[in-house]
Order: sequence, then structure tokens, then C-alpha cells
Amino acid sequence: MEIELFLCRSDNYGILIRDPATGIVAAIDAGDLAATEAALARRGWTLDMILVTHRHFDHIEAVAPLVARYGVKVVAPKGARAELPGADRFVGEGDRVEIGRLVAEVWDAPGHCADHVAYYLRSENAIFVGDVLFVMGCGRILDSTAEALHASIRRIAALPDATRIYCGHEYTIANARFCAHVEPENPAIAARLAAVEALRAAGVFTVPTSVGEEKATNVFVRARDLAEFAARREAKNTF
Repeated sequence: MEIELFLCRSDNYGILIRDPATGIVAAIDAGDLAATEAALARRGWTLDMILVTHRHFDHIEAVAPLVARYGVKVVAPKGARAELPGADRFVGEGDRVEIGRLVAEVWDAPGHCADHVAYYLRSENAIFVGDVLFVMGCGRILDSTAEALHASIRRIAALPDATRIYCGHEYTIANARFCAHVEPENPAIAARLAAVEALRAAGVFTVPTSVGEEKATNVFVRARDLAEFAARREAKNTF
């Protein structure tokens, strides 16, 4: 699998994935038309599909113009029918999406919002999680519950440590500072905070992360139970 990762809007990540065997290219979400087209041009790729993780505007604004321009096929969560009525396929837990010869398993991943899904490419050791989990952080709880978000994150964290996690935003410095505030005696968090500050100062992306890194340094993944997770999520809202 080839991946083109790029920043768009203010802090969104755009993601393109390509199956080298067939040349099929899919975007994970589409929040910015110009940035997506620029990324395609850099690679010399043609877009074939969009896999939507959830219905929020900053993840779907460019879907309609990309369909109009390129005739791409749209795969969207079942819960996003109202926002994406023209999608070619609506998916949920247990479905599989083919990107050429690549296969993405669809996971229901509520918590940030009720319609959220993740796309797990088992053969590529990678999962695309949208706004459920971030580097050293997690999404805000909107039209869902702390219990749902906690369960979604625990499921992701149960994957092999080397699994690469691709998320939807570059929030890492703020997240890392919160983690250091919650666990000030954790040397892994302190070291990672310094590392991500250096990366961002140099203009380097912090995505992808890995399951192993998040288990060591993400206080939401490290929460001992639902009550601790919910308290940390609430505290982050005002940090």
C-alpha cells in the first residue's frame, strides 16, 4: 500500500492510499478539494474512491465536488445517509471494502459521533480511525457517549503493537501536554512530548502513530476503567 499524507484546512490530515497492484486510489475522507487535488497531482494519481469515516463537515466538504469532477465512488457510514445521500455504498460493522486488491474491514467506532466507522487494513497492518483516536489523544464526545468512545478506543488498542494508526487531525502537541499534565511522572510521556515538539517545529508530521506508542503514552488509552477515561475526557475539554 502506498500512502500520501497531507495537511489541509487548518489542522486536518488528508490521506490517499493506492493499491500498487491495480493502481486504484482511495481517499480517507475528503475535507479540502484543492489540497486533495494537489496531493493527487504530486503523485500523478487519479482518484477512484472516497472512504468516509464520519459525517462532520471538515471530513466531507470536498466529497460532492470530487464526485462531480472525477466520478469517484463514495463509501460512507450507514449513519451518514442524511449528509451523504448520494453515496454509492453505506457500510457498517462487518462489511469489507475493496481498494483494488487491498481489503478494508469496516468497524463501527462510535464515541466521537454516533455514525463513526474505522477502516482496518489487516494485511497492511494499518487502521484509519478518523477522529476517534488521535496521537496522544482522542476525539471529543459529541452525539455519543463516553462508554461508546472508551469501547472503540479499547478495541483499537487491542490490535498488535506495530499496527499503524492514521487519524484525522494534527493535535499532537496539545494532546501531549495534557498527557504530561495527567501523568507527570511518566518518562515515556515526557520523552514523547519533547520529541513531538521537535517534530512539529521542523514541520514534520506526527502521524502515523502506532498502537504500542499509544499504549505507552496516551492517557486515554491508558485509563484503567470507564470512570477514569470519562474524567480525563472531561478534563481535556477545559485544559
